[in-house]
Amino acid sequence: MESIFGQSPSAGAISPSAGCGIDRLTVEETPGLPSSNEAQSSLSHVDGIGKAKMVDVSSKDHGKRIAAASCRVLLGQHAFSLVAANRIAKGDVLNVAKIAGIQGAKRTSDLVPLCHNISLDRVDVSLALNEDDYSVEIVGEVAATAKTGVEMEAMTAAAVAGLTVYDMCKAAAKDIRITDVRLEWKIGGKSGGWSRKQ
Repeated sequence: MESIFGQSPSAGAISPSAGCGIDRLTVEETPGLPSSNEAQSSLSHVDGIGKAKMVDVSSKDHGKRIAAASCRVLLGQHAFSLVAANRIAKGDVLNVAKIAGIQGAKRTSDLVPLCHNISLDRVDVSLALNEDDYSVEIVGEVAATAKTGVEMEAMTAAAVAGLTVYDMCKAAAKDIRITDVRLEWKIGGKSGGWSRKQ
């Protein structure tokens, strides 16, 4: 190890009993983090001592859940003109990204560790070209009849569609940016509806 990293670590630093140090910290011992009681009441994915947990939704009722999220991919003039003319070498950017976004929504629980595996009723992904800033505007909308919300599925749909636009266009421009991945609105659940436009 010395030849790669320099000085060899001490035996205690790498022994299984020593741990990495992070596991031994509690929320109370970490400056700037809320106490365990505050964390428990405000963050549903954190237990009483500040460790990650999957939320138990077994006591919740099934209900209609709908959410929409968006993102923007700033292509630049050259890549934008190629997408608009459907002249990107990899193919039809907008349709491939649409399918990728739908697939991404269905795989959300595989990508985000504490998300529940939800059976989705509907996934819609729309992509629109905006010539004002040479961008692709993406909206993912997801619906399910479930015990928990579909906000993460909607955000994953938008983000994966954006990543796919980037992948298909990266040969034409290196300075493409994916921005503003965000929830736009949601319906259903204990907290009710919410909209960014409120």
